[in-house]
Parts: sequence; structure tokens; C-alpha cells
Amino acid sequence: MACGWPTVKAIAVLPRDLPVPPAYVAQVRAVPGATVWYTSRWFNAVVVNCDSATLAAVSALPFVRGTQTLNRAAPVAGPRRQDELPIEPAQQRLLSDPVYGTAYQQALMIGAVAMHNAGFRGEGMQVAVFDSGFPGVNQSAPFASLRTEGRLADAYNFVERNANVYGRDSHGTNTFSTLAANQTGVFVGTAPKATYWLYLTEDAAAENPIEEVNWLVAAERADSAGVDVISSSLGYRDFDVPYINYAYADLNGRTAISTRAATVAARVGMVVVSSAGNEGSRPWRHILAPADADSILAVGAVDSLRNYASFSSQGPSADNRVKPDLAAQGSRAAAVSVAGQPIRLDGTSLSCPVLAGMVAGFWQANPALTAQQVIRFLQRSGSQYASPDDLLGYGIPNFVLAYNLANPGSPLAAANPAAAGKLLVYPNPAKDNELYLQLTAAFRALPLRVRFYDARGALVAEQTLPATTAAEVRLQVGALPQGIYTCDVRAGAKTQRSVRFVKL
Repeated sequence: MACGWPTVKAIAVLPRDLPVPPAYVAQVRAVPGATVWYTSRWFNAVVVNCDSATLAAVSALPFVRGTQTLNRAAPVAGPRRQDELPIEPAQQRLLSDPVYGTAYQQALMIGAVAMHNAGFRGEGMQVAVFDSGFPGVNQSAPFASLRTEGRLADAYNFVERNANVYGRDSHGTNTFSTLAANQTGVFVGTAPKATYWLYLTEDAAAENPIEEVNWLVAAERADSAGVDVISSSLGYRDFDVPYINYAYADLNGRTAISTRAATVAARVGMVVVSSAGNEGSRPWRHILAPADADSILAVGAVDSLRNYASFSSQGPSADNRVKPDLAAQGSRAAAVSVAGQPIRLDGTSLSCPVLAGMVAGFWQANPALTAQQVIRFLQRSGSQYASPDDLLGYGIPNFVLAYNLANPGSPLAAANPAAAGKLLVYPNPAKDNELYLQLTAAFRALPLRVRFYDARGALVAEQTLPATTAAEVRLQVGALPQGIYTCDVRAGAKTQRSVRFVKL
């Protein structure tokens, strides 16, 4: 990452920061039939558009150590996006809010509402988004503040090699909205005040390794610009030329082009947030590149009830590292359409940017942390940090818990009653059977007895919950009639009887 931005630190110049020697590039360009598209300082390579005879001539140059063919097959008819899934029919808790609109539930789940209330909305943070197109971002109302405040710092189309990112596929608009949309009462993303860099790296009409190279050169451009966080809702395994497909053994953090690029991006000081993939209910089942990269955050998906979403790709990586790393809502996730209207979509393509916005806010709140420290604190805040699995990794992170882990001497009590030793229930008022109890540290890992008292002080319901290390548990309140209740929670000799809520 380049120095000079207020949110990043100076980093020593290493050989990977030096450009490919211009004399070498000039000699490649001089080969008849060779067109140099890009150079990569991280890989010390050039991308050349040429035929096989020209490639042989380039390979014969004395400074060329090796070549890799990036086949560009003809586009396949029909949609290519694997991230557009049927909406799951399972019953879900889809809350709305006068401020956040339909984005409320997914922001609330990871503590982004508390993060915003504490004053961290991404101000000063630089976030790059890699996707397949961003139509409507330059026109629709949910992105108006982004445009008027000058927070769109850069845009580039690596597929067509021009500055137009507002055409092609709408996938990027949908994913970007979960981060940056900011229209009160309609949709507020998780980092609505960050500065953004929009990079079109994905050709939605085809699937070729050149797209991974686009990812690489976009990451290098982001690094040069001082970007803090990369949000990438893309995944690679199957290509239009099948013999170059990745096998599961290739998802070892060292093989795929995009994976190697993501690893370097992490090493130069950016936090890379990548979708895990949508293969969970397909025969492949596993994560996709670059989610297998080391030292990044691969994001799986849950539904609005915090349950694993069946489509979410599963870990571990081929070398048995925990993957995905974390999870956020990706089933019936809220997003914004090209026309600026709220919609619901499924996919880790949504859970990835939802979480990336929280990453930006957390780093804004803790600017002295390194990228890897940011990742570790977020992992430690995960709902199943003590027992990670192949479905959700370390679980669903929580901003307040992560903040308090990073700042043990000054907990964020104002943003979250649980941080100050108080229990919290939400949503309040509660509707139907929707009530969650956020636990303080003293009430975790112990069996709980929960009693409900009505406004007259009469005991009306009781339930016992098994011990859990999760930050919150679901309470069964569907049978309670409308009214005002007090929730009494007992864990051993500990009792707290100060949580009141309204049942609608």
C-alpha cells in the first residue's frame, strides 16, 4: 500500500513493488504480432495478446523464464453468473427500519448498526470493489451521496481496457450497494461514507483465466492508490476450456492466479475480503479461488436467522486451513437494483461486501492495527470462534465484540449494552417469534434458565438453553400474547432481571 493516505501506514519498498524493466517490455512489444495488454510488478510478468507462433517467439527472448497460456474461448450463450441463485423459500426474519430500509437486518447481524452509531461509517477508508459491471451507480438515487461528495475515486474496466464501468453486467451494482448505497429509509450499506474504487475485472459472458489476471492487475492498481480493503464477489474453478479447470488440490493457497494475487495483496497491507462461492449444494461443494488464499477473509453465507445457507461453499482449503473464515447474511440478502430499487438476492456475493463494509468501519475505529490484526480480531469475534467448522468457519463476527477485544481498557459500552455487562434483547419491539438475547461474557458457556414476567410481575413462561459460546441466542416468544415483559436470565448463581421488551 502506498503511503500518504491518512488511514494507512508507510510500508517499505520491496522488489515486488518495482515495475517490470521497461527494456524487457519494449522487446516483447517489438515481437511481430505481440500486443502487450498489462504488466504485473507482483508477478514480474507481462500479459500479451498473440497467437501460438508469436508466443513461441516471445518465449525465446533471453529474459523470459516461462509462459502460461490464458485461453480466451468464444463466449458461451446464456447467463454465466453462478452467483445468481433462486431465492431460498425457507422462512426468514426480514426486518426493515426507518433509517436502514431493507438493509437493516444484515447490518444489525454483524454489529454494523452499532458501528455506525459509534461514528464509524467508513469515513477516510479506501475500498476497492472488483466485479462485472456497475450500471446505475452513476445515476440512481441510492448512490447520489457517493457522487456529490466525490467519494468515487477511480473506475476502470480491465476487460475492455477503458474507463467505462457503468455498462455490462448488473452483478457489481447489486454487490456494491450493500457497501455504499446511502438513501435514508430505502437502503443504507455497511460503509456508506467510504471512498470507493470500482474495477470491472470480470467478463460475465465468458470464463477464462484472463479474468484472474484482471484481478491481479486491479489489485496492483489498488495497492498503488493506497486502498485499504478489497471486496471481491468473484470465484474461479470452471473455465470455458475444461482442461484448464482447477481441481480441489489446486485450492491450496499457492496455485490459482487470483489466489496468488490475493495473497500478495494481503502481504502488502490490504485486507482482502472474498466471497467463498455458491457451490455448497452442487457436486463440487468446495470454496472457489481466490477464497483459498492465506491471510484473507473468505466469507460464507447465512440466512436472516443466522443459519448456514445451503448454497454457501464449504471448506477447508486443500491444505486443510479453516475456510470460509467468517460469514454474514447472504440468503435473501438486501441489495439495490440498477434502477435503484430494493431487491432480495442469494449468494456469497452479497455476504462478502456486507462484511467488507464492517471491515472498513472496524479498521477506521482502530487505525493503528495492521491488516492481519484486523483479520484476527474479527475472527476472534466470530460466533463460533472456539469451534470453527467447514460451513461458517469462525462464524458471524460482531463489531462491538471485536472492538472491545482490540480495546480492552475502553470498551464500546455506549454502542452496545452487552459491552457494559448488560443483557440486550432485539428486535424490540418483538414480532412473532423473533427475539434474540445478546449475552455478556459472564453468561456464556453456561446453561441458561430464562423466565418471562408480564407487566404485573407474574411468571408467564420459562425455558432452558444449553451452554453456548455464541454471542447471542434465540428466545422462543411466539406463544406470548401482546404486552410488556421482563426477561430474567439465570446462569448458575448469576441473575440479571433488567431486560424489558415489548411483544407486538
